[in-house]
Amino acid sequence: QVQLVESGGGLVQAGGSLRLSCAASGRTFSRYAMGWFRQAPGKEREFVAGITRSGGSTDYTDSVKGRFTISRDNAKNTVYLQMNSLKPEDTAVYLCAASTVVAGIIRARVGYDYWGQGTRVTVSS
Repeated sequence: QVQLVESGGGLVQAGGSLRLSCAASGRTFSRYAMGWFRQAPGKEREFVAGITRSGGSTDYTDSVKGRFTISRDNAKNTVYLQMNSLKPEDTAVYLCAASTVVAGIIRARVGYDYWGQGTRVTVSS
């Protein structure tokens, strides 16, 4: 089992940047593929970015490609989401999640076994 704690959210103006972090407990972090999701008020939770266990492959939803970068440091049990050129429509609670999938990156929520509580990101226009 793994526990996930996000940090780094806040209020930023459009065009600005934030870096989110997700710290995982336990010694088996490298066994999990990781994902970032977001949920805006009144909307479904959606996949934002994912990364394989080794960090060798990444995947992004189209709306954030070229602006967001997911990375991980398995020695620090941490996954990051660097968010640049933020837009008001990026406003949401951002959650990290861990998946026991052996290979590849899953975009579906049901593919993730553990979730953090989320960190709020607000982008003002």
